[in-house]
Amino acid sequence: MTALRHTETNSADDSAGRAFGLDGNLYLPVLLAVLGAGTLFAILGVLLRINTIVAGGLVALPLAAVLSWVLLLKQGQPAGYDRDLIEHWLGGGNFTRVPADQGRLLE
Repeated sequence: MTALRHTETNSADDSAGRAFGLDGNLYLPVLLAVLGAGTLFAILGVLLRINTIVAGGLVALPLAAVLSWVLLLKQGQPAGYDRDLIEHWLGGGNFTRVPADQGRLLE
C-alpha cells in the first residue's frame, strides 16, 4: 500500500474566471455596448442636435438589450442556454431520430 501516489489536480475547476462580477469574458459585450452608447449619444446630441432626452432614450434601447441578454441569459447559466431558450421560444423542439417528433421552427 505504500506505492499509492497522491497528486493534486484541479479536475473540477472549469471556471473561466470573473471580471467586474461577470463570468468569463461577459464584460466585453457590456463594455462595447457602453462605449457604443456613449459614442451614439455624442453623435446624436452634438452633431445632429437631437434633444438630450430623445437621444438618451434612443441610446438606452440597445444598451438595455445587451445588458438584459448578458445578465438574464448568459450570467450564471450553462453554455448554450441563451440559444436553447430562444429556440424554445421560437417553437423549436427536442432533437430525436424520428422526424415527426421533432419540433418545427416557425411553422
